[in-house]
This record gives sequence, C-alpha cells and structure tokens, in this order.
Amino acid sequence: MSLASIYSRARIGLDAPQVCIEIHLSNGLPAFHMVGMAETSVKEAKNRVRSAIINCGFEFPQKKIVVNLAPADLPKDGGHFDLPIAVGILVASQQLPKNQIDDYEFAGELALNGQLRKIVGDIPMAMAVREANRQLFLPKANAAQASRVDGVAIIALQRLDQLFAHFSGQQRLPLHQQAEDAAAQQALKPPCHSADMQDVIGQPLAKRALELAAAGSHNLLFIGPPGTGKTMLASRLPGILPAMTDEESLQAAAIQSICSDDFDTSRWHIRPFRAPHHTASSAALVGGGSTPMPGEISLAHNGILFLDELPEYDRKVLDVLREPMESGEVTISRALHKTTYPAQFQLVAAMNPSPTGFYSDRRSTPEQILRYLNKLSGPFLDRIDIQLEVARLPKGAWNQANGNEESSEFIRQRVVACRQRQLTRQGKANAHLTSPQLKRYCRLVDDDAEFLDLAMEKLGLSTRAHHKILKIARTIADLKQQTDIHRADLVEALSYRAMDRLIRHLTESVGP
Repeated sequence: MSLASIYSRARIGLDAPQVCIEIHLSNGLPAFHMVGMAETSVKEAKNRVRSAIINCGFEFPQKKIVVNLAPADLPKDGGHFDLPIAVGILVASQQLPKNQIDDYEFAGELALNGQLRKIVGDIPMAMAVREANRQLFLPKANAAQASRVDGVAIIALQRLDQLFAHFSGQQRLPLHQQAEDAAAQQALKPPCHSADMQDVIGQPLAKRALELAAAGSHNLLFIGPPGTGKTMLASRLPGILPAMTDEESLQAAAIQSICSDDFDTSRWHIRPFRAPHHTASSAALVGGGSTPMPGEISLAHNGILFLDELPEYDRKVLDVLREPMESGEVTISRALHKTTYPAQFQLVAAMNPSPTGFYSDRRSTPEQILRYLNKLSGPFLDRIDIQLEVARLPKGAWNQANGNEESSEFIRQRVVACRQRQLTRQGKANAHLTSPQLKRYCRLVDDDAEFLDLAMEKLGLSTRAHHKILKIARTIADLKQQTDIHRADLVEALSYRAMDRLIRHLTESVGP
C-alpha cells in the first residue's frame, strides 16, 4: 500500500487555488477511481494518464488506484490535472523518488505518447505558485508566457519521462530563462501598428478628439454619416496610446490565458483592441456561463472596446456596461459561482445620426430620428466623455491632400508626455479621477466655475456630465502643459457634447 501527495492548481476566474492530489495504491482488483468534485474533462484523465505512463517506459500499476482531488468542495476542470495525477501514480508506485516532491507543483495535459500539450490559465497559476514559494512544472509551450510573472520559477517539460532523469539527478531540467525566448525579445521592441493616422485625410476635429481620448483615457463617441471615416479613425487609436506597463500587460495576459491558448507574446505591451459585432449578447460582453468566464469588456482590460453601429446593439446589452464603465470591474454571479473580473476598458463607439445615415436626405422625420437615438439611454451616454460629430469631407478634399498629415508616432509622443504628467501628479489617467481628486486637481477660479454652472444649466446636463467635462478640460490643460484649467479649456470641453445638443434640438423640433 502506497500513498503520494502532489500539488497543482484549480481555475476559479483569475484565482488559482491550491489542489492537493492524493494517490492511494492498494491491493485488489485493478481499478481507477477519481473523487473530489472532478468535471468530465478531469475524469477522462485516467485514460490519457494510463497510455502516457506506458508509452514513456514506466509501468502502470495493476492495483486499485484512488485519486482524491482536495479540497473536495472546490470544482476542478481542465486537462491540466493529467500531469500531477501521472506524477502521483509514479511516486506512489516508487517509480519516481519522493524526495523534494513537495517543493514542486505540476500542471499539464498529456498526449497518449507522453508529450505535454499547452494548457490555459498558466499565468494565474504562476502567480499563485510564486506566492507559495514553489517551482512549477509546465508544458514547454506555456513556459515563455508564464515566466513573465516576476519571481516565479518555471521548469519547461516536453515529455513525462524527463521527470525520471530530473528527480534521479541524472539530468536536471533548468529553470526557464525568459531572455532566451525569441518571442520575449520581440516583445521588448516598441509597439508597432500598421494603421497610421497619416492615412486619414482631413478631419482635424476628430483627430483632436482621438488625441484627447488617448491622453486622458476618455470614452469616445463618433457621430456622422457613412463614409466619414469613423471606423477608420477608431482603428487608429491603438497606435497613439501609451504602451502597457509590465503589470498591465500581465493583467491583460492573465485574462486572455484563461479564455484561450493562443496569446501572442510578441504583442506583450500592445493594448488589446476588441470589436464585437452588434449582435453580441450581454453575456458575450460582460461574461457569463455556468462557470463564469470573462467577456469582451474584460478581454479589453487596459485596452479599447470598440462598438461600431452603436444603436444597433440591444439597449439592454448596452446598459449592462454602465456599472463596469464606472467601477472598472464586473462581478458575475451564478448559483454555484461568483467571480469578479477586471474591466478597466476605454470605450470607443461610432454611429450614424439617423436610421438612414443622414440628417437631410428627407427619408427620416425628426420623430423617427429621435426614436432611433433614444435606443441609447441617457445614463449610458452620460458615461461617454467625448461625443463628437464627424462631418463629411468638403468637396475636393481628397484631391487636395498633400500627404503632410501627422503620423501616429508623432501624436503618440505628445500623448505619452501628457499621460506621464497625469501619472506623476495623481497616479492615474484623468478619466479615472474620483470626486475628491476632481476637487483637488480640477479646481476652477470663481468666474470659470460660474460659467460652467450656467452652461450646464442651459444644456440640461447631469452632475456626471459636469465631472466628465472637468476631466476633459484637465486633459486639454495637460496637453498644453498648463498647471491650471482656463476658460478656453472649458469651452473646448463643452464642445464635445454633440449628442446632448442633437437630442435637445430634435426634442424641440418634435414639440410636446
């Protein structure tokens, strides 16, 4: 009778709680029993483990095998339990030495020939193993990504039989060195974007709005008829944004690592850009499922969520974004699970001004246009800082283009300098200032404060819109390298309320 205990990790959202895999071998009819709230993908491990052990030259014990995944009340799913179960069986059957096994954790899916396949959720596991002060065996395909977690000891494994040489001391496997990975070297290069702002002809106001949105991390809405370049402009926002820090990159990669296994490490510092179709459900946007998984807003964490044809989204779908836009996180509750995912995204949206796409084509009445715009709720629009109308290019603008438009890199340098001023002053972008911080960093002289109050009253804007205007004015002042907010900054900030003016004008046209 033999007993072995191996450490691994479960996946609960972005958490990776420890799982102790206990293997008990006893005399009796050969059998393989697995207990401990294991899902189907885990229960199927017994067939993969048996074939992998035999094909790697080990002996599969002809005994009664009981595998207990503790704690028993913690759900376990995924193929990454294959490797720790196989190691436990080999240790319990004395084919691998027991010495120092407690210093390691294991995660990996086994092929029938004993090779290790890539798994999902490697970054949360690596972060948890670092806190436990152990070393982590992972498939070689996961080592480069997981080793980006500072201070974690990763050992890359290609085949199950490499463990015998490692633990017997014949050929110790080295710790994975991130600097030796080719993808890591590529990630050290500055972000590169193929879509450049130089490609956009004209539209100086829209470019200015993009620069402000990038500098202060403000939400942005473009309103205009088809063909004015709204989508083209939005797609160029990533090229002028500051690169992500290592911590931000790790957060974004951790979220993506639990959803898929195709994270591109060469895009480590490039902010994510998510553009779901307008048929997306609320669960697709905020996350969901019986086992809650992150949605588009979490996959866009520290990056951009682009919603094209905004009124075509279901109103209820858009309204579920309201809380995450304020809090920067989303909590998904189910009967058996409650998971919180980060969702600090920058919303960029585009829409036509009417159902037909134009104001003056006489195919839509003011009532129809107002009904179309009312698909967007007031509280949702209040959370969009910059609302700008994008006009059609004047006649002959295309032929008169001289190619002297500013490049994305040139604009990005101004944005990075502006964002650095914000981080030095308050430790965050202007769009994320709290009410106490607004009073401290967005203080106005009495005359300007009275001017803003009168403008708010005339436009019928909410207190939230008041705060948004102050934040935009603060960003405008930062781009000018001003310490204080001036009247001209407030005037420009007030000009970015196109939807408020449009809806007010249509309401007056329709009448009571």
